Order: sequence, then structure tokens, then C-alpha cells
Amino acid sequence: MRIKLSDHFTWRRLLRFTLPSIVMMVVASIYSVVDGLFVSNLVGDMALSAVNIMFPVTMIIGAFGFMLGTGGSAIVARTMGEGNRELAQRYFSLIVYSVIALGGVLSVACALLAGPIARLAGASDLLMADCVAYGRVMLAGSVIFMLQTTFQSFFVVAERPGMGLGFSVAAGLTNMGLDYVFIAVLDMGIAGAAWATVAGYCVGGLIPLLYFLTGERSGLRLTATRFYGRQLLQACGNGSSELMSNISASVVGILYNIQLMRLIGETGVAAYSVMMYVDFVFVAAFLGFSIGSAPIVSYHYGADNRTELQNVFRTSARVIAVTSVLMVLASETLSRPLASAFVGYNPELLEMTVHGFRLFALSYFFCGINIYASAFFTALCNGVVSALISFARSLVFRGGMVVLLPLVWDLDGIWWAVVFAEGLGVLVSLGFLVTRRKQYHYW
Repeated sequence: MRIKLSDHFTWRRLLRFTLPSIVMMVVASIYSVVDGLFVSNLVGDMALSAVNIMFPVTMIIGAFGFMLGTGGSAIVARTMGEGNRELAQRYFSLIVYSVIALGGVLSVACALLAGPIARLAGASDLLMADCVAYGRVMLAGSVIFMLQTTFQSFFVVAERPGMGLGFSVAAGLTNMGLDYVFIAVLDMGIAGAAWATVAGYCVGGLIPLLYFLTGERSGLRLTATRFYGRQLLQACGNGSSELMSNISASVVGILYNIQLMRLIGETGVAAYSVMMYVDFVFVAAFLGFSIGSAPIVSYHYGADNRTELQNVFRTSARVIAVTSVLMVLASETLSRPLASAFVGYNPELLEMTVHGFRLFALSYFFCGINIYASAFFTALCNGVVSALISFARSLVFRGGMVVLLPLVWDLDGIWWAVVFAEGLGVLVSLGFLVTRRKQYHYW
């Protein structure tokens, strides 16, 4: 039987409802990992470094789609909770059309400026050609990536999380299959990895666009709409935390690359690349749970159902706490085999990666709380608090730590930076959760 947003959520029902979103995010992360595996093993560690230079830039562009998707989905779910489904569909349509317009402009502009962007992102002369070859294709496909990230949120609002999972799996399989064809068979090198990724975006972004054009069976439908300026601005403000989180993470990633180039050179960037690929998968579980549970929070907030809002919050807190511990245990145990899959051909690089990841992975004790707290306030349509949490943990603390800690611990300071930053972020998250509990009655 299909689970509805209006249901009462036990922890089992909550996990059943959010599981497709969790798997969807993990699968999306895995096919990024596969890119790294093919590039590292078939093209080389310098190409892997080039991918890591440009990947944060593509994430900055895609973050605008994530902003409108998460911020807009909270407004649409709240409007549905208030009983006005027709208006919710018009809001949904406005957001999707806005993503297409904004994404088209950004895709063209950034693809044309791929060279200067690569240089600003920290590309050395040795990496420049690969950075441009990879970045130009990825940046040109940004509009499709933005659609994919937008629909990830709206499939949950439409009470079709399983459908979103299906499209995500299909996108991942497309990317992985074409990685092999383009890199191993056709010898297209690093550009082949980019083309395979964009092909996956087409499956995850364009086919859902057609799906939402087909009728009422989706629960949400693209319709004729008008310009709701206040709601569009509210969606941007409400999703600004997700925008800030993605942009900040990308900016900090660039800072990491610059620091590593200064301390140890291109091999340091390659080691960090491996950690980032593994980190995508681990963090994806927290992101997926947050995306999957957010529309439930928005719906019951809109319906003024305080009892169920409190229940969902308490249950989610327990899930995050248990998952955080399991994440650390798994990452510490699997650090060597995971690193070996990427750079086992280089013993010195392998040891550097394993050592760094074992320090870096301690951040999973804290990051789940921060990710959920930010998404929770987005679901409550409080974009300001959500953005402050994201801004503090993603940019202020991470950026500050990656600049300061290497002055004390050299290379180890870079690996410890994220642990200290997430720990400080928890203090901010808990502070807001405690002080805002009476305003929203979730505690």
C-alpha cells in the first residue's frame, strides 16, 4: 500500500518512505564514483586530479537547481497540506520553468568560459588541458543536471519516491555503461567521462520532465502558470541553505585543492579526490534521508498537525544518531580497500589516502546532524536559519579550518579540518533546534 504524506509515521514507515530517496542519492553518488574509478585506472592520477579541480565548479552551477527544488518542494508540500492542490501544481510548474531558463543561461556562459574558470579553480599548467576538456562538457550539461536535482525533491512531494529512485538508477546505469564505452572502448579519455555523465543527466532530468507533462497520475503536473514572484523568491530564500551548502562545499573543495597543490602537488589532489568520491556515497545517505523526510515535515507543518510533526522529528533524530555511528565504523574499516580500488597502483599515494581518510571519516559523527537540521528548517520554510546552519558549517568553519590547521599540522591539518568544522557546526545546529522549538512545536 502506498504511503501518503498525511499518514502517521512509525520509524519503519519513515524508513520505508525515505529509503527510495536514500538509495537514489547513494546511486547518484556511486555513478560519480565510477567516473573516478575509470578515469584513475584507465587515464591516470593526473586526470583524476583534473576531474577534482572541475567537479566543484559543476556542483556550484547544479546547486541552483537544488535550491529551487528543495526550497520549492517545501512550498508545494505545504500548499498541498493546506488543501490547495491546484495552486500547488502552478507553483511546481513555475519552479520547473525557472530552472530551465536559469540553467540554460548558466550552461552556455560557463561552457564558453571553461578555460578561465579552470584557472580560477586552481588548475596547474600540467592539468589545464584535461580540466578544460572535462569541464566544458560538464558545464554545458548543467541545465539538465539542474533539472535532475530539482525532480529528486519533487518525486517525493508527488508521493512517488520509488519513481524517483527508478530514474536515478537508470541514470546511473547509463553513466556507468557509457563510461566503459567512451573511455575503455573508444579511448575518449577524460572527455569520455564527462559525456557519459551528461548522458546520465539526460535520463535523470529530461525523461522526468516528460513524465510530469503527462497528467494527473503523478500527483503533480506541469501546467500553465503565471509568475508568482513572492513564492519564487520564497523558494529561493527557503532553498538558499541548500544553495549555500553546495556552493560553500565547492568553494572549500577548491581551497582544499589549492592548499594541497601548495603542500604536496598534484598527488595530494589525487588523494583528496578519492576521499571526496567515497564521501559522496556516505554523505548521500544523510542527504537522501533529509530529502525524503522533508516533505512530510512540510505537509504536517502546513496542516498544523503538531503531534505528527513532533513524532517525525524524534524518530528522525534517532535514525540520524544510529546512522552516524555506523558510518564512522564502516568508513574506518573500509578505508584501505576503498582507496585501493582507486589508487592501488601507486603504493605511496595509497598510504597517503588511507591515512588521510581515516582522519577525515571521523566527521561522520557530526555531519548527519548538521545536514538534517538544515533540511528540517528548510521544510519548515525558514530559509534564514537553514542558510545560517549551512553557511557556518560549509564555508566559515570548513574554509577557516582548511586555512588554519595546516599551519599547525601541515598535511594532517587538511584532513582534520572537516572534523573540526562539522563538530563546530553541531553546536550551531543544536543551538537553533533548541531555541526554535517553541516557535514550531516540534519538540
